[in-house]
Amino acid sequence: VIIIPLYVSVMGGFKHTGELRTNSLGLPIDWKFENYTSLLLNSDFWLLENTKNTVFAEPSGITCDQWNRYDEDIKLMADHSIQSYRLSIEWARIQPSETEFSQEAIDHYKKVLDCCHAHGLKTCVTYQHFTSPLWFTARGGWEKSENTDFFSKYAERVTTELGDKIDTICTINEANLTAQHFFRFPIYPENGMKTMMPFVSDAAKACGSDLDNFGPFLFGHPFKIRDCMMQAHVNSVPIIKGLLNKNQPVGITLAIEDYQCIEGGEESRNKAHAESVDICLEQIKDDDFVGIQMYTRHIFGPEGVTPNKEREMLVMDYEYYPESLENVIKYVAPKINCPIIVTENGIGTDDDNQRISYITTALEGLQRCLDDGIDIRGYYYWSFLDNFEWVYGYKPRFGLVEVNRETQERKAKESLKFYQKIINDSK
Repeated sequence: VIIIPLYVSVMGGFKHTGELRTNSLGLPIDWKFENYTSLLLNSDFWLLENTKNTVFAEPSGITCDQWNRYDEDIKLMADHSIQSYRLSIEWARIQPSETEFSQEAIDHYKKVLDCCHAHGLKTCVTYQHFTSPLWFTARGGWEKSENTDFFSKYAERVTTELGDKIDTICTINEANLTAQHFFRFPIYPENGMKTMMPFVSDAAKACGSDLDNFGPFLFGHPFKIRDCMMQAHVNSVPIIKGLLNKNQPVGITLAIEDYQCIEGGEESRNKAHAESVDICLEQIKDDDFVGIQMYTRHIFGPEGVTPNKEREMLVMDYEYYPESLENVIKYVAPKINCPIIVTENGIGTDDDNQRISYITTALEGLQRCLDDGIDIRGYYYWSFLDNFEWVYGYKPRFGLVEVNRETQERKAKESLKFYQKIINDSK
């Protein structure tokens, strides 16, 4: 039995055409338990996944239909001792055009947040998780710094409408991910994956834009996106904080993997750290918290990341290595002056026993960090439900809850029962 002084959080995310997927599970610290959700509708990713010759393995479809099933899912969380729910607000729903905010969508999120409180769940809300309104991306999106003003106005409206119902705010999810991908994948082009994927150009033309002025997350220029998202965060934090009545914590989440090296790989490893992690941490070291999102390790040699020879690989082609969580926390902690929340950590696998082993090892490492005096306020396991994992489609199964793709029926896995026992034993 692992005794850890943490909350639990369940995260979910992604919605489109009125249906939503749910994603992630976690443990925020202070003895409360959480969950996470996001929505996709009329967004850049909806267009990208439905464009001919897309790299998305399959369309998201109705995902997990959490837009309509949120009450059922929140009750399921509460029934399994989860005390906090992390969800994301879909910008494309809230602001379908540059000059229009949807009160109907805002009111829906109010109902979701009220439902959380009715079931005794705290709320952690992410304002932007990968997807953006198509009108935003079609005018340069996250590649143009002047567009950060659009995010600030969106964040202002969301906070004004929903701020009193939110306990913790994450502005942007994994703002540095494209920079991380640049160092992780040897073939990653300097100007972004869109330059070698014709379907992105086709999507740009379909919405009246062109490749140079179409800036979607994941596919655009890795460092322009990193810098633009970090600027959007820095600019929006004082706006958000100025509207909150309870001084709730506001932070950002970063994708931070465990960068290791073999002999001769120190320079390439250090460069990856500097340009995909450290440059971001320097800007947010005095925030209310830093959100860490960690899944694996990457081993660098003199030419960059080394091939994954004779390592245990997972369905998303990265290594099974839960020990990385402890390493990443210990790397980040000395570089910041604020608490850490592990906002994502988990494993995509069909083997639920492997999931239980991953959680066990990761949390043992997390406990050692706590024992060393590192200020960690929470841990989120990704994910509560099996969900749509972007270009990988539905094949990776991260969830503690199985979702029948035909009927949408939810079925708790043994790993959810195991996770509940950790929560209950930690009280």
